[in-house]
Parts: sequence; structure tokens; C-alpha cells
Amino acid sequence: MFHFPQSEFDTRIRNVRAELAKRELDALLIFAQESHYYLTGYDTGGYKFFQCAVLTTDSSPVTLMTRRPDLHQARLTSTIKDIRIWFDGEEVNPAEQLKAILAEKGLKGKRLGVELATHGLTAANWEMLRTTLEGWCILVDASSVVHLQRAVKSELELMFVRRAAELADDAIVAVRETARPGVHESQLEAAAGTAVLRGGGDITIAKVILSSGPNAMMTRASTGSRMLNEGEQLTCEWAGIHRRYHAGMFRTFAIGKAKPEHRTLFQITNESLQAMTEAAKPGEPIGNIDREHRRVFDDAGYSKERQSTAGYSVGATFPPRGLPDYPPLLYADNPMIAEPGMTLFLHAVFSDEKTGSAMMLGHTIIITANGREVLTRLKPEYYECC
Repeated sequence: MFHFPQSEFDTRIRNVRAELAKRELDALLIFAQESHYYLTGYDTGGYKFFQCAVLTTDSSPVTLMTRRPDLHQARLTSTIKDIRIWFDGEEVNPAEQLKAILAEKGLKGKRLGVELATHGLTAANWEMLRTTLEGWCILVDASSVVHLQRAVKSELELMFVRRAAELADDAIVAVRETARPGVHESQLEAAAGTAVLRGGGDITIAKVILSSGPNAMMTRASTGSRMLNEGEQLTCEWAGIHRRYHAGMFRTFAIGKAKPEHRTLFQITNESLQAMTEAAKPGEPIGNIDREHRRVFDDAGYSKERQSTAGYSVGATFPPRGLPDYPPLLYADNPMIAEPGMTLFLHAVFSDEKTGSAMMLGHTIIITANGREVLTRLKPEYYECC
């Protein structure tokens, strides 16, 4: 069930421990499911409840505290041997049991890092944890410790990202071959999902964004399915997923014959995407990518119709996070330096409520030693679906 060798997990944990020591932290309380997966392989949906792994700065084994339904999941998917179970009850406070585990490890009065920026720790559970440990130890926000390390992928991780990009291409091809007037959006989603599953990929639990007609300008998913009509547009925000690793792909389709004004929008949007791609270089601030994104749209007179960011980091993520795995986020003033091994999703998105027009293009890249690798076999195109 492991997707990486033990040596890879050992390296990741060793690097995290070094960072904890640098920040003068004695342990990390891990609540982000992405961190569980990255450090141990643990793959579950149980992070919706109170679940925490304790990683100390010294060499003692990782301890996981979770609920009974995740016991076998942890045993089968993770390298963790010390698994503690808490049981639900009317007056049960799992933070008290976690406190006992911390006491076992000699962490009373110590500085403990906590992953706060995660859906794996709700505000209610944080309040429970905070009040239980108040005065007993010192809690410090350490959300970035694992996350920043995850931003740069190993060669094994990049294999999964490349495969995810191939699956994203397959999904776009399936949509292009299925879309035409009289077809429902749900049929397109089924075709894309089938292509990904046949290729050995994963399907996100969240609804994907396939929006047509008056909804084509939407950049969030909504429930329901409508029929495609002649003369409309269809926007598709898809991510290929392989072993939880994501690679994004945005495309816009004309249902029937493309309108000339939409082809003009495509040219501008494509110019922006290509300029962004050229700006993605190792050793340069990633904010340069959005600078180029803005420049092209603004010079064309569309500063109000473009987005305020140009994309984000992608990696191994869990719902409800979905495709974005930021930080880093690609905004114009972001000073973070691009490093080889970073995987970034670049998108150029246009939406104009006055004319009801939309145009979306996007692809995933890997920052390399000399530039970037674009992960798609599909050329940018404004597809006509007849």
C-alpha cells in the first residue's frame, strides 16, 4: 500500500526534525492530512474528526491518535507503528488523551508546534486543544514546517505529477469528444471521470467545475447539470490526480461554431499564459509570473476582467483543499524564489459579465534547473464542439 520507499519517508521526517530544531520546537502536532500522507503515507478521510500525529524533535517513533474506524487504515497505509485510539462519547475530550501521550513523551512545559492552517483542525477542536493544554506547555503555530518542504518535490513525487498531467489531458480530450449541443454537463463529467479511472487515476470527492452557457464565467462548482446549447461556451477546470498528486488543466470550449470575438479573447488569454510560462524560472521570484499575467491582460484593456492571481502550487492534497496546495500563491508581489522541483499550476482566466464571455487556459509546470517543463501534450486551443 506504500507509494514511496521507507528511505523517502525517513528523509522527509529527518528534514522536518531539523526544521523543528531550528525553530526551537520540541515536537510537532500534525493535524493536516497532507502532512500525514507526506511523512508516513497515511491515507484516510478520518481527518474530519479529531486526529493528531505527534512527531518529536528527537528520534522517538511517531505516535498517531485517531478514532477506531481509522485503525486498520493507519496500519495498512502508513509507516506508523504506535497507534492510539480514542472512543466517541457524550463527555469525551480527545485532547485530554492527547495530553497524556504528550506527557509520556516528556513534553510538559515544552514548545510544541501545531498545524493550524488546515481543514484537519477545526476551530472547535483547536479551542478544545488550546484550553486543555493551556499553562501545561507552549503552543506555537508551525503550519509551514511541513508545507514548505512539500513545495519542492522529489523525483519520485514528480513521476506522480507527470502521470496526473497525462490523465488531465485524457479528461480534456474526453470532454472535447463528448461535448456538443444537446448533451448534458453530467455526461461530460462522466466521460472525463471514466478516462481518468481507466488510466489508473483518482477522482476527486469534490464536484469538478464544468460550467456552460450563463454559468461559463463561474470559477466554483455548483450542483445540478444543464444541457449545452448551440452558440454557448463551456469552461472546464479539471485536475488529473494520481496517488493524490494533482496536475491542473483549464480549457474553454465553443459549443457549435466559435464566435470571432471569443477567438480574439482566446488569443489574448493564450498570450498571457505563454508569458507567464516564460517568466517561471529557477532563482527568480514567483511573483514575476503574475506580473506577466497582469501585463498582457492590462495592456489589452482587460484589467477588470482578469483574476488577481495567476495560479498556485499543486501537490498531494485532500478534500476540501482540492487542486490548490498553496502557499505559494502566484500573486504579483510574492518574493518566494522558484526552486527546481516546484510544481505550479498557471492559469489565465477572463470573465466579462457585460458580454457574458469567458476564456480559461491553464497548465501545470515543473520548475527545472534551467527553466520549466510544461506538463501537457495538448496545444492551447479554443475547441469547437459540433
